[in-house]
Amino acid sequence: MKIISHRIAIPLILEVGKQNIDNIGQIISKVNFKTIAIYFGEGIYELFGKRIVESINNAGIEVKNTGTVKSIDFQEIGSMAFEISSDVTALIAVGGGKAIDAVKYMAFLRKLPFISVPTSTSNDGFASPVASLMINGRRTSVPAKTPEGIIVDIDVIKGAPEKFIYSGIGDLVSNITALYDWRFEEENKKSHMDDFAVMISKKSVNSFVRTEFKSIKDDLFLKELVDSLTMNGIAMEIAGNSSPASGSEHLISHALDKFLPVPNLHGIQVGIATYIMCIVQNHREARIRKILKDTGFFDYVKGLNMKKSDFKKAISMGHLIKPARYTYLHVEKNIEYAKYVVDNDEILKDILE
Repeated sequence: MKIISHRIAIPLILEVGKQNIDNIGQIISKVNFKTIAIYFGEGIYELFGKRIVESINNAGIEVKNTGTVKSIDFQEIGSMAFEISSDVTALIAVGGGKAIDAVKYMAFLRKLPFISVPTSTSNDGFASPVASLMINGRRTSVPAKTPEGIIVDIDVIKGAPEKFIYSGIGDLVSNITALYDWRFEEENKKSHMDDFAVMISKKSVNSFVRTEFKSIKDDLFLKELVDSLTMNGIAMEIAGNSSPASGSEHLISHALDKFLPVPNLHGIQVGIATYIMCIVQNHREARIRKILKDTGFFDYVKGLNMKKSDFKKAISMGHLIKPARYTYLHVEKNIEYAKYVVDNDEILKDILE
């Protein structure tokens, strides 16, 4: 009998705690980098840059150069990657999703390890092997490097605008509908589930939704959110694709990205789409409704002036985003039911215009 196996990359460093922003040098010294290049998101160097560079220099690691990520254009990022000095042994990304997406793709092109230092938790991108870049004017997912290390300072995450926390919540809760779509694909002989990836994905979301909290800025709540989003990245690395954390709900969000002049944060769109699709799937609706209600996610969305008509249009387009997949949105009757849900569900009537 032929044995199917694969090798995966997982982070060697995972540090989630307080004051980590001032201890990055000490944390990364365990992997023996000699020279590094650091790239910051816009405005991030002014907040933390000098402290980070000083920490790294104090650990005996040379900072070859620093830069600011101002664009996630595919061509521009490719050019930046090949401007990196040949003696650089690792890259560090400090910032939000754009900075990390850019650097992880640069690391992929140059075959260099990279350290992810997210300053917000808007999605699982800081831990995933996929980057979202602009190609011909549209956000497109491309293969990228899994981080060698992930360093998170809880106080930095806590100080970020709450919208990023809500976005991370929406992105993480989508594991529930994504896994149900993946099983649906397997049952219809369109895909094959990786049991270990499924286990990691389930554990990540179940641990999070069972976390007790008084505020979304509680230290334990934020640590659980970061840890769970990190596990998402590992689940995708194991599976070799995004199926453990991305299903019909993500197709709706990707469709919105294609026609909205200014899309909302990825995880915000995904969170709403997750609620829609859990009703269509008739799967864990009460659990998803509870976490989105208890965290204040629904209340936050209510102030964004998002439109029912946009979600219905995106639902109709969803199956075209990834025609090779076979999610619940690839079945015509489910498309129609999803649009019915948008118009008739009481919560959606309250939060969408």
